[in-house]
Amino acid sequence: MFKASSSSRYGSARIWGLVLALFIPAAGPAAHAFQFGQAGGGGVVQPQAPIQVTQPQINSTTYQGSQVKEPGTAGVMDLSLDDAIARGLKYNLGLVLTSQSQLNSHGTQLQQLQSLLPTVTGDFKSSVQQTDLQALGLRGGGFPAIIGPYGYMDVRGTLKWSLINVSSLQNYLASKHNFASSQLSVKDARDMVVLTVGNAYLVCIADQALIDSTQAQVDTSKVSLDQAVSNHQAGTSPLLDELRARVDYQTQQQSLITVKNQYEKDKIALARAIGLPLEQKFRLTDQSPYTPLDNLDPGAAVKEAIANRNDLKAMQEQVTGAQHARSAATAERYPTVSFDGDYGDIGVNFGNSHGTGNATGTLDVPLFEEAKLHGDAKQAQSQLDQKRAQLSDLEGQISADVRDSILDIQAAGKQVEVARSNSELAKEALSEAQERYKAGVSDNLAVSQALESVAQADNQYVSSLYRHNVAKLSLARALGVAESNYKTYVGGK
Repeated sequence: MFKASSSSRYGSARIWGLVLALFIPAAGPAAHAFQFGQAGGGGVVQPQAPIQVTQPQINSTTYQGSQVKEPGTAGVMDLSLDDAIARGLKYNLGLVLTSQSQLNSHGTQLQQLQSLLPTVTGDFKSSVQQTDLQALGLRGGGFPAIIGPYGYMDVRGTLKWSLINVSSLQNYLASKHNFASSQLSVKDARDMVVLTVGNAYLVCIADQALIDSTQAQVDTSKVSLDQAVSNHQAGTSPLLDELRARVDYQTQQQSLITVKNQYEKDKIALARAIGLPLEQKFRLTDQSPYTPLDNLDPGAAVKEAIANRNDLKAMQEQVTGAQHARSAATAERYPTVSFDGDYGDIGVNFGNSHGTGNATGTLDVPLFEEAKLHGDAKQAQSQLDQKRAQLSDLEGQISADVRDSILDIQAAGKQVEVARSNSELAKEALSEAQERYKAGVSDNLAVSQALESVAQADNQYVSSLYRHNVAKLSLARALGVAESNYKTYVGGK
């Protein structure tokens, strides 16, 4: 450690030193100690622990919530898919929390940056004291009993600067990549919002289709019931036919109550995901017709996903940050060089004062901290190994997501075609059974069975259409283009 002290009573050095100290934007409280021109202590400076590069754990259920900031409106709101996604990108809880995490990461980066920059402070001291000499043992012999009051005033600026600290530099670089990772995580969260809100919207569309289908089945079963009652009253059919038709009719009514209830619950889930007040009434304005998505190449799709996925880019930034954190742990063994200095004006008052200052340069060398240094290195290496393993796993997961989505699209597309044909055949069989019963050729058992077949076929068709559209939306998410191209995939090509 080396030290240098200087004092000046005259000239421009005193004046400029006083001006510098006066312009420092800080002031300390009144002090009761009289010290000036004293060098700082020479204790060993402990290096900072390496940065732990982490990201918040936000699971998929987080994206099902939102913050509500707008009041409800009177009447019924028209809600399109574009409107729903726009609101989700504004109020969805998952995106809000991820954005706040980005601000937190930026704050950490700025804190680490300050460790590399000079720290300048200023303070003003005013001291007034009295001393009882007799209490100090100075009695008689002409010593006064009390001296004072006496005091001083001091205005001073202080500079502290870590000139060479490799560990702090590496920690700053780690925090910089951590912040870049959080920025990419926000972009990835926007894709997750599109997937979550789009899925919730498609569920409501499927519910509405089921309501329409079930209502048609209620109407059809009512016609069959009226026919059975009429035939029984005319004596052309037994009471069993009427009872069977009535059971069918009430069964369809129960199904209609169930699907309507599910529709209202799914609308609540959609409102929760996009920040709508739950008392707000709305209706869906978009439908989701079947549009095939063909000629999908899994290999090319995986390459596109690897190039586009922001969560993969974020993980790569985390790995780089963890590498810098590991280097920071190693650099804790290196010497550090720092500077402390101050300059100010001190005296009984500023009309009778003089400038004083000191400058201290410090070289710190860790000699024996093996347990701590070795422990920091172990922790940093563990973090790095974890991030590398997570990166490798994420690359495999992205490939699996893309391939799974393509398989789901192909399977759901075939199911849609089969279910559509099956629904048409079931309706044709129902019409034939009704005609035979009306003509008195057979009882209404065939009608009852045909009604059940129609209900099952319609449910399968609606379900397969929903799966097909969700698979296309999932593929857009897997490719990392959900926010920019969701309409292309949901609407088909």
